[in-house]
Amino acid sequence: MFKLLKDSFKVKNIRNKILFTLLILFAFRVGAHVTVPGVDAKALLELNKLAIVAMFNTVSGNAMENFSIFAMGVSPYITASIIIQLLQMDIVPKFVEWSKQGEVGRRKLNQWTRYLTLVLGFVQSIAITAGFNHFTGAGLVKTPNVTTYVTIGLILTAGTMFVTWMGEQISEYGIGNGVSMIIFAGIVARFPTSVKEIYEQLFVNIGSDEMLKSIVLCVVLVIAILIVVTLVTYVQQAERKIPIQYTKRVAGAPQSSYLPLKVNAAGVIPVIFASSLIATPQAFLSAFQTSQGGKGWYEIVTQIFNYTTIPGGIVYTILIIAFTFFYAFVQVNPEKVAENLQKQGSYIPSVRPGKDTETYISQLLMKLSTVGSVFLGLVAILPIIASNVWNLPTSIGLGGTSLLIVISVALETNKQLEGLLLKRQYTGFIRE
Repeated sequence: MFKLLKDSFKVKNIRNKILFTLLILFAFRVGAHVTVPGVDAKALLELNKLAIVAMFNTVSGNAMENFSIFAMGVSPYITASIIIQLLQMDIVPKFVEWSKQGEVGRRKLNQWTRYLTLVLGFVQSIAITAGFNHFTGAGLVKTPNVTTYVTIGLILTAGTMFVTWMGEQISEYGIGNGVSMIIFAGIVARFPTSVKEIYEQLFVNIGSDEMLKSIVLCVVLVIAILIVVTLVTYVQQAERKIPIQYTKRVAGAPQSSYLPLKVNAAGVIPVIFASSLIATPQAFLSAFQTSQGGKGWYEIVTQIFNYTTIPGGIVYTILIIAFTFFYAFVQVNPEKVAENLQKQGSYIPSVRPGKDTETYISQLLMKLSTVGSVFLGLVAILPIIASNVWNLPTSIGLGGTSLLIVISVALETNKQLEGLLLKRQYTGFIRE
């Protein structure tokens, strides 16, 4: 890895991409510490004790704990992306048509995603501000009135749109997926704080009889982290190679090749989607705490969308599994793959071209995604269960989710750097 970074910095084009990405991430981290005007900074200490804040910190790049101008992060954008992608499944004919128009259609869909992000961001920001103001004893907002809420809503919405724009700039001019990189940067920035929380809970103000128990628990945590890192790395890089034969042999070209299908073709996106989808209802529910708190339906729904409870943990895991299947078929479209193979004069041995190839790839993708989805769900939910059983810090509960995101983004970025270096070598070879 270090050799890869060293080689990357030697190439001007790649070095500029890396520096541009770091500059954008630095700007985001600065903005994540600028608290929204009209908010009492002292009330933030009480706010950060809530479980919902920990979840929002995951999808906002750790900007929620300061209730900063970037507090909403990319959560509304992720929710809007999910909705737009679902509407492309023969629900809105226009969206279905655009999805088949290549680059032009993609730009139109992206524009609608931004419009929806704007609406969701404004509504969600007002809802979460009102809810948090209640949770902190009506102390978060200094002057709680319509004008203040609308002003804060506009500021947070503008912050969301700016963060979304920064993510797009990273995707276009930098390294890695912009949205994932922003979340990655926030999680990495919180690692020292998480380690401090664990240290204080395990080793500060405890008796000598509990010291051995804390040491054992600390060792178990370290071993568990190493195991998770190893397993996530292995699964994220695991792939099934489907042999491909060519009907027409071109001079100098191989007679056979293979089509790689990853065990987890969806990558880390399902975890980000599920985290965002769990956090969004909590934001709206918190706004009705004053009027509906204590009622049966409200308590049930709150339990369902609270990942620290058993029902919430189950829903969170189900969402991860469902999005793994959904996004795997978005990333690897069996219909397009079968069409491209037929156009290239290639086929899978013992499988007829066309519809049979599409069916074969779909079935194989389902099998692979089953393994990948169960793995992602277990890595995300087991730390939450452990955190509740042993009363560990919230950061450990979300440790599985955080590790999944960090490792997956690091692997994707590493692969992109390798691709850029390889492309440069081919370019140099052709010019020579």
